[in-house]
Amino acid sequence: MEKPKFQRVLIKLSGEALQGNRGYGICPETLELVADQICELSRLGIEVGIVIGGGNIFRGLAGSTAGMDRTSADYMGMLATVINGLALQDAFESRGVPTRVQTALEIKEVAEPYIRRRAMRHLEKGRVVVFGAGTGNPYFTTDTAAALRAMEIRASVILKATKVDGVYDSDPVTNPDAKMFDRLTYLDVLSKNLRVMDSTAISLCMDNKLPIIVFNLHKRGNMKSVIFGEDIGTLIVDKDSTLSRD
Repeated sequence: MEKPKFQRVLIKLSGEALQGNRGYGICPETLELVADQICELSRLGIEVGIVIGGGNIFRGLAGSTAGMDRTSADYMGMLATVINGLALQDAFESRGVPTRVQTALEIKEVAEPYIRRRAMRHLEKGRVVVFGAGTGNPYFTTDTAAALRAMEIRASVILKATKVDGVYDSDPVTNPDAKMFDRLTYLDVLSKNLRVMDSTAISLCMDNKLPIIVFNLHKRGNMKSVIFGEDIGTLIVDKDSTLSRD
């Protein structure tokens, strides 16, 4: 059997990835699509950590823009990520894949507190670990949480799952002539303001030479193809990186 390119991965899912075409909340069909792909990776022996956003339920920045206190709004957003994490856990375990939700905020009745060594032990035992509540601090996004958790658990790569095929020079939804990049450097992303992830997350990845692959989550089979090194999506690495997907 062909060998996977990556053995331990951190998947970054936005909250919007779970809402499908509903515009709000969790779409059961979309949740099933996501769960099927991630469970397939787990059954192949890939160690999977996930950072989930909460924008399908509540977005802290939007709340503060509407007049809420930013700190309170961000904590509400963190709680929304926990709801999404529990939904993922239920979907995975209904497929026979053991899962643990760990949160940066203590909610011991529904999830474990985030403890790095415990998370790594879960991964070693073949359990999927969902990291909720971001970093546990206001003013930090779940993108930053993804970069931080990926480095803490020693993931080989961040898989940034999106609704488009990769990173483009403009919005492909509104511009049919938008050009997709096959490979970028971290500095390209920052200097071109490509909004793949926020600048703090990109800088963390750049400082620690952690690769990012941006791909379309909604095309069934893409996640497995990325893991096995197929040329899908956009690879973001250091300019001197020798990492390839051949």
